[in-house]
Amino acid sequence: MSTSSYDPKGLIRESYRIEGIQIGECRSIFLDWAISLPEGVEVRAALTALVALYADEAPDHPMSAVLRQGLEAAPSAGRRGGRAGRMAH
Repeated sequence: MSTSSYDPKGLIRESYRIEGIQIGECRSIFLDWAISLPEGVEVRAALTALVALYADEAPDHPMSAVLRQGLEAAPSAGRRGGRAGRMAH
């Protein structure tokens, strides 16, 4: 699969070109990127490719940290809220 399939709007690529970008801005861009992925694209595969393409070249960039955080396993679900949480006991 091509890089453009993993970053269809070029959001990740462009984030690396923004001088002085902060972690909060990178997280916002990451969220936009995630909801822009074409159907059928595996997020983990896309993140792995983007880390290899960009993060390895710029390890101290805030977007590199965001991409690597995206690869970490999601925390396990804790207590359920709402009615489901109250009815579980």
